[in-house]
This record gives sequence, structure tokens and C-alpha cells, in this order.
Amino acid sequence: MKSQKITMLGTGLIGTFYTMCLHGQRSRDRVHAIYSRTNERAQTFAREWDIPQTYTDMASAIQDPDTEIVVIGLPNHMHHQAVMLAAESGKGILCTKPLARTAKEAKEMLDMVEKAGVFHGYLEDLAYTPKTMKALKSVQAGALGKVLWTRSREAHPGPHSDWFWDFKMSGGGAIVDLGCHCIEIGRNYIGKDVRPVEAMCWAATQVKPIDAEDNAIGLIKYENGAVSQFEVSWTYRGGMDLRDEVAGTEGNIRTDHFLRTGFEMFTDAGMEGYVAEKAESEKGWLFPVGDEVHELGYTDMFTDMFKSLENGAQPMENFYDGYVVSAIMDACYRSAESKQWEPIEIADWRGKTGLSDKVDTIDYDQQHFLIKEEILPDGRKKVILKHKSTGSLSEKIV
Repeated sequence: MKSQKITMLGTGLIGTFYTMCLHGQRSRDRVHAIYSRTNERAQTFAREWDIPQTYTDMASAIQDPDTEIVVIGLPNHMHHQAVMLAAESGKGILCTKPLARTAKEAKEMLDMVEKAGVFHGYLEDLAYTPKTMKALKSVQAGALGKVLWTRSREAHPGPHSDWFWDFKMSGGGAIVDLGCHCIEIGRNYIGKDVRPVEAMCWAATQVKPIDAEDNAIGLIKYENGAVSQFEVSWTYRGGMDLRDEVAGTEGNIRTDHFLRTGFEMFTDAGMEGYVAEKAESEKGWLFPVGDEVHELGYTDMFTDMFKSLENGAQPMENFYDGYVVSAIMDACYRSAESKQWEPIEIADWRGKTGLSDKVDTIDYDQQHFLIKEEILPDGRKKVILKHKSTGSLSEKIV
């Protein structure tokens, strides 16, 4: 198997996580060139991760003659330029989330990579967490029946860099930063070929002295009747809360990725250092994470990306997914302003069309639909029925 030489754009938290993952477990894929806006940071990062080439000019880093693929771990407002330069260079491109600040910007980036014919992957790590991947396989195998509802929550005390808090640079607040994760997780469970049709969203700045929202809750309706819910916060105290739920006609799944994973410790002396991403304290009750890059999905994400590249296939998450997520977020922002349901405008829908949200009924007998059946405390079985012709409701002991 071929090893990949990578140009990494960015040396912040996300660039560190990406490099940590790519160089971990004696990986054959290596970051060969690093770009940072300051030479001091570029040199420090290169020494720490044994990276041969450093650059403070983005175009030069992308055009490094020894690298085949560009990984973008830059602030949101720099994604468009980085994708344009990488597409012009003919190299494969992997871009961190969110793909862009708006759907218009994301569509331009999608058009760039498709016109250039280059490989493109959307680095939506939380769609690749170990629990999510296993849960998704169960859902796709039909274990929950038809998916009716999803809920995804990401909440923490706020992002780590100043540009996140500037909505002109980031494109928004907690919705753009965290909602993009939650929305794409819901899309995966419901089915990415099912069209999202409208959104209702509440967003507010409750705590932070910023122009963007620090808390939001949204609902996304899909053409087949499913509903996806997200909750995001930049003001949640006590660490990073990552939880998902999926409910279907035949079952449900609940996952907790970061705070309640079976690793809890109490210390009065303190850890004297890093505990876990977004942890607020190093004393008291702590919730460390054994292998953070793995638990956050980076390992399976990059495995999927490079396997797909080698096999000439599309990865699970690509720029089209990033575009659809951006379109949904645009509708959420419009809804937060209008206080009503807003249509999700997708100029280039590539999934199914004409799906029905009609309720799937179950026949009990020739005259009745089955509404519910249950076992009573005394062991008897009760069924609740609806008459097909009259619509009348009844119950009987079987």
C-alpha cells in the first residue's frame, strides 16, 4: 500500500489533532510539509512532529513538490482560498469542518474540486466516532426499523481561538462551530439520500459578549417525515458534552462519547496539565479520555479518506456533504431571525426525490390497524386497534 505525503495547513488545535492521528500508531502516512502564519510556530511544530518542510506562504506549502494531498486545518474564512489553490495544484484535498461559512461559499468550493477532478474529503470527525460507526451500521442493517427522530448534542465552555468568536471570520457562532457536527450525524442516521426540506431554529447570545450566538436549538424536517434535532452551546460548564440519540419504529440507540465513558477520577492534588479537550479543571472529579483522537473519530476518518483515495472511491464524507450541511445551517440562521420554519435551499440535490411522509400502517386483521400491543402486569396481552373503515378505536385482550 502506498504511503501518503501530506501538506498540513494549520498548526492550531485541529492541526495538532490531525497530525497526532496521522503520525500515531506508527502510521505510514506522514505530514511532510507544514504551513503556519508565523515562522516561529511552523518551526516549533515541525520539530515536535518531525516534519521536514515548513512554510509561511500558503501557496508554496500547497505546491510542495513532494506532497500528494493537502489537509486544511485553518480558520473558516481561509477555507475557500485554500481549496482554490489546492484544486489548481491538482492535489487531493481534505478540509476540516465546517466546509465553509455559507452554502454559497461551500457550493463554490464543491464546484472547484469537481471541475479540477481532484479527490475531496470533508473531515467531519464526529460522524466517525467508534460508537457512531457501530450504531450507524446497526441502523443501516434495519435494527431500528424506519428512523423517525435523531437528537445530537454538543456543548462546552467555548472554542479555543479568538477567530471563532468573530462571526465575520467564522461565519457564525455555536451553530457553525458545533451544529455542523450534529446536523451531519443526523443526516447519516436518517439517510444522506433523504432530502432535508425545512428548518426551525432558536439561537441566542445568552452569556458571551459577542455578536454571534452562544446557544442554539434546531429542528430539521426531512422529506420522509423524519425529524433531526440539535442542541449546541458555548456556555456549558464542566467539559465537553457529546451525546446522540436515534429513535425508530423498532428500537432506539443512545450514545455518550466524552463525559460518561467509564473513565472517571477524583484528584485533590491535580493533574498538572492537560486532561481532555475543553476540560475546565485539573482538580476534583475529572473525566479523562483514554485515546482522544480515536474517541473523537479522527482515526477512522483518516482511514476512510486514504483508503478511498487509494481505491478511487468516494469517502463517507466529501465536499457535497459539507455543502448540504452549510445549506441546512443557512436555513437555521434564517429561521432564528424569522421565528418560523424556513425552507432548506439546496441548488444541486443528488439524493432521492418524491419520498412520502405517510405513516406506515400495520394490519392487525382485515378490519383493523394495529396501534400498539403490550403485556399487562398480570401477564395478559392487550392490543389497541383502529377500525379501517370507521376510524374508531378499541382495545382487546388477546
